[in-house]
Amino acid sequence: MNWITNPWPWYISGPLIALIMFMLLATGKKFGMSSNLRTVCAAVGAGRTSQFFRYDWRADRWNLMVVLGAIIGGFLASNYMSDNTVIINPAVAQQLSEEYNIQSAGENYLPLEIFGTEALSNPYTIILLIVGGVLVGFGARYAGGCTSGHAISGLSNLQLPSLIAVVGFFIGGLSMVHLIFPLIF
Repeated sequence: MNWITNPWPWYISGPLIALIMFMLLATGKKFGMSSNLRTVCAAVGAGRTSQFFRYDWRADRWNLMVVLGAIIGGFLASNYMSDNTVIINPAVAQQLSEEYNIQSAGENYLPLEIFGTEALSNPYTIILLIVGGVLVGFGARYAGGCTSGHAISGLSNLQLPSLIAVVGFFIGGLSMVHLIFPLIF
């Protein structure tokens, strides 16, 4: 059962991702979570308020299975296929504790000080989550797709805009972690 609670090695997970991409390419479909969420929004009637959601979502209803699979898979993985502990460098755990008051580093995948239910009682956290969500949504729309769509689907199709988007995602992520995050916390 060790293979269930440990991450799969690259030589298994990588070819599985490639197999899925070949199957999507063969059927003329593209992968990305933002397009899946667009399908969900169109299915529940968002087209009444926005032109972006006015399209035949039934043609893309397979996206709904991807969203459902992500939800069910995430639940199963976090509750039954993981011990929910993370081994991180002790120096990093000490830095998180001293500089950001994050005591749960190495105990959970997501620090409870930021993502726990108690943190939701803080209006500052709620504002950060709302602003972050809006920025992520705007960025995915502006970039023509999300990180998974560009990095997995776009790069496998050798699309230059996806390469540019992925480079931008990395620059943005590094800037956030090293420049903006210390100012917020």
